[in-house]
Amino acid sequence: MYAIIRTGGKQYRVTPGDILNLEKLPQAHDQPVTFSDVLAVSNDQGELQAPGNGASAGTVQGTVVAQAKAAKVLVFHYKRKKQYKKLQGHRQRFTRVRVDSIEAAK
Repeated sequence: MYAIIRTGGKQYRVTPGDILNLEKLPQAHDQPVTFSDVLAVSNDQGELQAPGNGASAGTVQGTVVAQAKAAKVLVFHYKRKKQYKKLQGHRQRFTRVRVDSIEAAK
């Protein structure tokens, strides 16, 4: 069984037990997370159930494992012959979530 969810402007294919790195969520460590924007859910036979009219296909329950930062990305600006150099670093924050269960809509 798997589901396709949308969060943080991206879509993810998830199964129970998966660990995802998502855009930063407001929940703290070990708090539950519910994803209600479920685009499709597959049943045990592998058939995909997609809702119509903007309804949700179900819900996905998860738990926050960690709040962390990604590896540093260096942004370097340079203009040749002008003695201009600028170096800037950035570390994107993310939330690591473990998917606990998938529930299809009736």
